[in-house]
Amino acid sequence: METEEERQARRRARLEEMKREKRRRELLYKWGIPVMAGMAIAVGIGIGFGAAALTHNRQGGVLQESQEAHRAGEDSEEKDDRGGDGTGEDGLKADGIETDSKDKDDRGGTGEDGEGDEDSLKADRQKTQEADSAQRRKASHAAGGAVMAAGEAYAPRLRFPSQEPGQTEAAQQTAEPEPVPTPEPLGGAIPPQNAVFGMTEATAGFSETILSEYGVFIDAQSGEILAQKEAYTRMNPASMTKMLTILVAAEHLTAEDLEKTATITIDITDYSYVNDCSNTGYALDEEVTVRDLFYGTILPSGADSALALAIYVAGSHEAFVDLMNEKLVQMGLGETSHFTNCVGVYDEAHYSTAYDMAVILKATVDNPFCREVMAAHTYTTSLTEEHPEGLLISNWFLRRIEDKDTHGEVLCAKTGYVDQAGSCAASLGRDEEGKEYLCVTAGSNSTWTCIYDQVELYQTFLPAPESAPEDASDAPG
Repeated sequence: METEEERQARRRARLEEMKREKRRRELLYKWGIPVMAGMAIAVGIGIGFGAAALTHNRQGGVLQESQEAHRAGEDSEEKDDRGGDGTGEDGLKADGIETDSKDKDDRGGTGEDGEGDEDSLKADRQKTQEADSAQRRKASHAAGGAVMAAGEAYAPRLRFPSQEPGQTEAAQQTAEPEPVPTPEPLGGAIPPQNAVFGMTEATAGFSETILSEYGVFIDAQSGEILAQKEAYTRMNPASMTKMLTILVAAEHLTAEDLEKTATITIDITDYSYVNDCSNTGYALDEEVTVRDLFYGTILPSGADSALALAIYVAGSHEAFVDLMNEKLVQMGLGETSHFTNCVGVYDEAHYSTAYDMAVILKATVDNPFCREVMAAHTYTTSLTEEHPEGLLISNWFLRRIEDKDTHGEVLCAKTGYVDQAGSCAASLGRDEEGKEYLCVTAGSNSTWTCIYDQVELYQTFLPAPESAPEDASDAPG
């Protein structure tokens, strides 16, 4: 049996290997892209030559088949000229003696007169030409080659439907199976369009008192950008990334999944440890409900929750990141945003812009379930053997800004921080008339600076509430 010292030594070796792998990925991104691009070009050229050669061979084979069919037709014509199939009822062919049609005519074996022979010959030639034409059509079909679709090869038969009426009618009469209804994703149907925001002549810059390097403030109803600062400049989104994590997860899960459980594995805890991530506080091998994973991803910005959720949805962290990047393309952000992980760990290839994060924020809060998660100030996780009373987790941004004067109320928020990018936050606010606003700031030097930058933006663009009338009982006299 393995001792505790041996287990710890093996774990330390595993963590060192993960750190080395992280450095290898960084070097691969820095130097590997030019090499891979060159290899891809070389492979593409090779595939092109191979395809050309294969097409040439197929066309040669088809041409040979067509020529053989043509020669077969000529042989058939010669046999017709000889008055039959070459066997003869009198047994002369069996003896190796060929008899021409003229001899048969003299013996009266091919017809009553020459005119009948000529009509029969024309009919046979017409049949031969039709057969040759059909063979050529088949050869033309074969020249198209097999087509790859959904990983399997098939011939494009729909271009050449069967000429047999019975088969065609039977195919038409076959009833299509009724589609199985797909469960609705969390939060309802996925909207067909995503928000698009634009600047106007009235769009302002940030004041000098706002210290964040990047940011944007948007009227969520009209889509007008009210103010911006380097909103389209590439920056690292840090844990604001997790907004897209829960959005993609919600769109791939149903309400039935929420009460199912996922396991906090050693791979999850090691990833969090190596990358110095914030965590929800789950124990190793703890079984956590999927609902708790959503709240753990947002409120305490738990990497353990985000990773467990990603693996539950897609089977692996890597596969889930592919879904995230597919969603970015679907939202029209594929050229300006790209993610390498679902947590927000710094990576040169993990980037976005303040504008893109505002689009992601709008899509996330438009999903009712995700909006519920983003709006929670506190949440207690389900009771487990490891945590009999559950874990009380908080969204500290909402709790710290709720008593500040924003001329309204901040409804939803997600923060982020990495050393290379500073503090950042994305929030949804509402004025006293119910109008909503999107606010994203990034690149500030502390959590409180980030909060006060957002407070100033809300104060600047939300109408000031009307002062309440003084109570008559408080009036002097």
